[in-house]
Amino acid sequence: MAYIANYSSVSSVSGALLFAVSDPRVQDTRKITLTEITDYITANISANVSGYITQYSAPSATGFTVAVTDSQDSIHLILTPTAGFAAGTITLPAASNSLDGQIVLVNCTQAVTTLTIGANGATAVTGAPTTLAANAYFMLKMDLPTKTWYHVG
Repeated sequence: MAYIANYSSVSSVSGALLFAVSDPRVQDTRKITLTEITDYITANISANVSGYITQYSAPSATGFTVAVTDSQDSIHLILTPTAGFAAGTITLPAASNSLDGQIVLVNCTQAVTTLTIGANGATAVTGAPTTLAANAYFMLKMDLPTKTWYHVG
C-alpha cells in the first residue's frame, strides 16, 4: 500500500471508518468499514473469549464423582444434580498437568450435604467448601509453585 493515513488525524473512531483491503486472488483493492471487519471477526472467531471451557454434569445419585476435565484450560463446571444429595466428590485436574493461575469455577443447582474435593496430585486444596447449598458456587485457583489449589472470591 503506497499511503497509510496518520491515525492521529482521525478525530473519532466509528464503525464507518474505511480500511483498504487487498484481494490477491483478483488483484483488487477495496474499501471495507470497521463494522464489516468486526462483524467478520465476531462470526469467525474460534477462541473461547470467556477464558473458560464449560463442562456439564448431571449426577443422578448420592455418592457421585465428577472429574473436572484434565487439561490446562480454566474450567467452568456446571453441576445440575437431579436432586439434593447427601454426598458428592469433585476431582480436580491433575496437578502435574495444571498451569499457574488456572481456575476451576463450580456452580451447583442442588444442595450437596457432604462435598469432597479430590486434589488429584496437588499438595493441598485450601479453603475448599465441604458442603454446597442449592445454587451455590465456588472458585479454586492453582498456585503452581506450591502445587496448591486456593479458594478465591
